Amino acid sequence: MNIKSIQLTGYRNYNNSIIYFDKGTNILFGDNAQGKTNVLEAIFMCATTKSHKGAKDKEVIGFYSDEAHITLYLDKDGTEIKIDIQLRKDKSKIVAINGSKIKKATELLGLLNVVLFSPEDLSIIKDGPGERRKFVDIELCQLDNIYLYNLSKYNKIIEQRNKLIKDSFYNKELLDTLNIWDSQLVSYGCNIIDKRDAFIDELNSIIGEVHNKLTNGKEQLEIHYEPNVERNDFEKELYQNREKDIRFKMTGVGPHRDDFSFIVNGIDIRKYGSQGQQRTAALSLKLSEIEIVKKLTGHVPVLLLDDVLSELDSKRQNYLLGSIGDIQTIITCTGLDDFVDNNFQIDKVIKVINGSIEES
Repeated sequence: MNIKSIQLTGYRNYNNSIIYFDKGTNILFGDNAQGKTNVLEAIFMCATTKSHKGAKDKEVIGFYSDEAHITLYLDKDGTEIKIDIQLRKDKSKIVAINGSKIKKATELLGLLNVVLFSPEDLSIIKDGPGERRKFVDIELCQLDNIYLYNLSKYNKIIEQRNKLIKDSFYNKELLDTLNIWDSQLVSYGCNIIDKRDAFIDELNSIIGEVHNKLTNGKEQLEIHYEPNVERNDFEKELYQNREKDIRFKMTGVGPHRDDFSFIVNGIDIRKYGSQGQQRTAALSLKLSEIEIVKKLTGHVPVLLLDDVLSELDSKRQNYLLGSIGDIQTIITCTGLDDFVDNNFQIDKVIKVINGSIEES
């Protein structure tokens, strides 16, 4: 699997630019705020329909444009696939595969698998549980259409349930419908818990060896899934917490409050780990993500590295770059010194200057 090209029209600071990629290692370099990350964001959107930054569709449309277009050509098993995304300020996005408009995002997911590593990912370990849930959800949504469906339904029900609870302050009769919402919440929520549990098991089968090599055998890493509620207790605890939910006007029980702990040599590094340990664990997480995609899909994902090398010391840089192997990689950076100093193979260099492309 490799990306052949991407065209951006009216997308952030790109008026109309086409970028052609090599099958190997591609470097997007230039000063800060020139649009390098915007390219990776557009690629990520072609894989997932969403921005990895959490930006809304209208926020990625250029300042002087009414709409934005992304056209990506993908080579998958020798077959060329065209992905088109049209983003409009006041309307839903349009996604097409080989010229045919799709009705649901699930038709796109899994077509292009990407693993994106950004400086923000280095904080997955030490930041709040929301960031760790986001990591798991993004990966599972790429790998499992059923998980995406269950997560989407669950989030909508949470939103509707919370609104109902708030509105019940003015209309107590609305509370009579809570049993219906709760039944659906438990059904979709239990599916999410099961999938997350299985995913962490799969991740642990890979990450231990990766982390052990990265630390020269000094550290053993395990990830523990910490569900907010056990699946068999979900319905009971949701009912028991109903009065509390009504009082605080929000749903306090469910997988939307799950967390994941990172245990190194028996110590929870979320709380007690050094910054170096946390960054090494985050790097191990991303490298393991690549292996999971390979194992579960049979395809090698495209690796997107967003200015992450500047945040790693030379040892971690060398390990990351040495682990890339046969993966198509697109790296953003402000300079080429790290690659030259380490004699690292570069297949294509692309300079970005305020939304314009210069290839060399």
